[in-house]
Amino acid sequence: MSKIMIIEDDPVIRDELTLLLQNEGYHVAAVTVFRDIATQVSESAPDLILLDLGLPERDGFSLCAEFRRNLDTPVIFVTSHDSALDELQALSLGGDDYITKPYNVPVLLARIRSVLRRSTVRSGSENPGVNGLTLDPMKGYASANGKTIELTRNELQILACLMEHNGEIVSRANLIETLWDNQIYIDDNTLSVNMTRLRGKLESIGLSDFIKTRRGMGYQL
Repeated sequence: MSKIMIIEDDPVIRDELTLLLQNEGYHVAAVTVFRDIATQVSESAPDLILLDLGLPERDGFSLCAEFRRNLDTPVIFVTSHDSALDELQALSLGGDDYITKPYNVPVLLARIRSVLRRSTVRSGSENPGVNGLTLDPMKGYASANGKTIELTRNELQILACLMEHNGEIVSRANLIETLWDNQIYIDDNTLSVNMTRLRGKLESIGLSDFIKTRRGMGYQL
């Protein structure tokens, strides 16, 4: 099971999160000494970081910026700061999600699962292949018929999600949640644009009609 590191200075919230995540089957590490936090994170090697903004010594913004210089570990900000500017700055610095306190437990757990799933796609090993197509998430390439295409982050995640559910219909809503989760500025047309570009790239390596549209339901390989 994934390992989650909590960087939260309120001991009540920290203990609550620790118990919640342990009950969900996650391995949990928590920072209690707020010096050399980046070193603690590096040594712990978590799969995900839950990061507060208001911390002793330094704030979560500067920590996230430091993490991004050396680590690919996804970061979810969990904070009482509910300003849109704070959220924008957190995401601009490389945060993967932003959740305000008091948080809704089922929503928090769903966001954690979503970020971990996206992280697995980014860092996973080469897919064994579906219908003649192989996917290399680490390098961002897809190959078929002796040809290789380079994918954008969104194209990679669309394809990985569809390959994971090979033969099943994946709804547009599920794809949008997988790709963008809580980013409210995304509209439905953005998925259509990404899907059109992805289909064009697949066609260039001999995979015409690889992704089928099931009208009113979603997409299917």
